[in-house]
Amino acid sequence: MIGRSADWLSALAAGALLAVMIACNGLLAKHSAPVFASWAAHGTGAAAALLLVAGWSRIFKRQEAGTQKKGPAWAYLGGVPGALTVVLAAITTNSPLALSGTIAFMLVGQVIFGMAMDCFGLFGVAKRPFAATDVAVVALVLSGSVLLTFGGR
Repeated sequence: MIGRSADWLSALAAGALLAVMIACNGLLAKHSAPVFASWAAHGTGAAAALLLVAGWSRIFKRQEAGTQKKGPAWAYLGGVPGALTVVLAAITTNSPLALSGTIAFMLVGQVIFGMAMDCFGLFGVAKRPFAATDVAVVALVLSGSVLLTFGGR
């Protein structure tokens, strides 16, 4: 149970950091351009990742060379959707959707595509059969997103 709680807390922290990232990138895009904001975000992200890798390898013993499994070649392209996400989020954050609407509809897209990935085992994820309750989940998340975005007008 403790491991599962740590997973949930990590996911919540990632969601909060995603909101901070989108807000910062949206502000930078407002004062420059969405593509520049994406470039700046990924440049600083790469620098931060290098520092984390260097620190991690010093704290934990390095695995011997050749013992790590290599992923499929397409797995190294994960930064491409990340860059497009940053650009699109920077554009929509500065639109009438604002930050909360952008994040709400990004969540809808993530849930729907995540369920499809689980159902079909896309990109090597573990298969999870589609359940009838999944439709209710999508409907509730979508209706909550619509209420959040358009309910106060």
